Amino acid sequence: MKHLFLVVFTSLSLCSISIAAELSPQLVRHIAPQGEKDLRNRYFIDLLDLVLSKTEQELGPFRLESNKAKMSQNRSLLQLQNNDGIDVVWTMSTAEREEALLPIRIPLLKGLLGQRLLMIRQQDIGRFAKVESLQDLQAFSAGQGSGWPDNKILRANNIGVIEGMNYEGLFGMLQRQRFDYFPRGINEIFDELEQHKSENFVAEPHLVISYRAPIYYFVSKQNRELAARIEQGLWIAFSDGSFDALFSRYQYDNLVNELRSRTVIKLNNPYLHASTPSEQSPLWLKFN
Repeated sequence: MKHLFLVVFTSLSLCSISIAAELSPQLVRHIAPQGEKDLRNRYFIDLLDLVLSKTEQELGPFRLESNKAKMSQNRSLLQLQNNDGIDVVWTMSTAEREEALLPIRIPLLKGLLGQRLLMIRQQDIGRFAKVESLQDLQAFSAGQGSGWPDNKILRANNIGVIEGMNYEGLFGMLQRQRFDYFPRGINEIFDELEQHKSENFVAEPHLVISYRAPIYYFVSKQNRELAARIEQGLWIAFSDGSFDALFSRYQYDNLVNELRSRTVIKLNNPYLHASTPSEQSPLWLKFN
């Protein structure tokens, strides 16, 4: 009888734990796209889902939820810092951001974000054909979003920058000739050209601007448990090959071939944190 009681009690306890876990998954709130044509978040959400699932057996279930508001980078980072409706943001790193927030220092795009192709108006291809150096490029103005870390990097390399208030508005500014080109990560530009077919933009065919620009998951400094869970899941995904499988599913590994025949304009990025992983790390792709 005593044995039967223990069996029943143990079974009920396990059921209770299981039911509790199912009823109370860890809620992880992330940023929303900045417009209807903004597809940049898809990979990062899929990757976040993957890495959190790696620790599900150990740390329990989770539920991803998008914040409904469309917001600038600066606003999303401020809300993250204040634990106000956002638990995780993926964004390009700077020393300043790493001091204010808690970075998981694993470059999610293996350095691809810092390989920038130039989105230009189709009629301007001839203007850029003679550009062979940074000095040549300095005669042209770049368009960027307000508060983007790239703005400081470009200006530190004596490149003129025109800032727009929001992501979607930058395409209209390019069309209206407010600036000469819109530098886009090689992982971003082809989707964006597809989404903006009617504007007759093209990827300038022979140049690439290159600088170190790791993009990390960031959480609030008060949310160290989530940071540890994400980091643990990322390392598991690296080890078991599922990170690379997702990277390949988005065809990001094939983009390196797009760079091989291009003239590389190297920029210095003086705003990286001292703890940024070395370019010799296997976490980075080799571009040259």
